[in-house]
Amino acid sequence: MDIKALRKLHRKFAPIVFLPIFLTAFTGVFYRVARSWFGASDEFGEMILFIHQGEFLGKDLRVFYVLLNGLGLIAMVISGIVMSGIFRRRKPLNEE
Repeated sequence: MDIKALRKLHRKFAPIVFLPIFLTAFTGVFYRVARSWFGASDEFGEMILFIHQGEFLGKDLRVFYVLLNGLGLIAMVISGIVMSGIFRRRKPLNEE
């Protein structure tokens, strides 16, 4: 795939997957910090995990939320790595 086409695809999907990935990461970190450092109650922890695990979508859509969240993250990471060019072959300095 052409790098320009990959950049366009990455630019289109990044805003879509940002919110669910950010919500999952934020609530996961918030849950652990709140429980460990601040002794948050079990009810508060359950409320945060309710959001973190996508239970607000219902039993059927929760599976898709988790699946698409994971696939979106993997796609963004892979396309970002490919665009960075760290795995491209470099020309030797004496060749032009």
